[in-house]
Amino acid sequence: MKTTLKLLTLTTLLFTSSAYAEKTIPLEDNSLILGEWKLYAETPQLHLKKKMVQNEWNFRNNGILTATAFDPRLDGKKAVNVKYSVEDGVIKKQIQPGREKTESCKVVKLESKDMVLHCKYLYYFLKRK
Repeated sequence: MKTTLKLLTLTTLLFTSSAYAEKTIPLEDNSLILGEWKLYAETPQLHLKKKMVQNEWNFRNNGILTATAFDPRLDGKKAVNVKYSVEDGVIKKQIQPGREKTESCKVVKLESKDMVLHCKYLYYFLKRK
């Protein structure tokens, strides 16, 4: 009886975790993400309401990601450059300029002009410009 209960619990855990496993699109290089993207929304979880933002990301061929954010307090846009690379199928990008600490971002969706990235704490919704 104990063995059956343990097997049933283990089976339930396996099926539950595989059902919620996030599908990712592994990248071979940066060719699919190069260019300018409009970052229009972000959320900590896909089923939650999205927070609308007005940002732009430009993945350049030289390993620099230029992130431009609109901030009405600054009377316009503020741009920062961070390093990025594609390693093991994911995007590794600096968290802040001048710091070597990076975060991994998995591509969850990449269709035509739409891309969804899942970084450590947020999902980012981007549309190609």
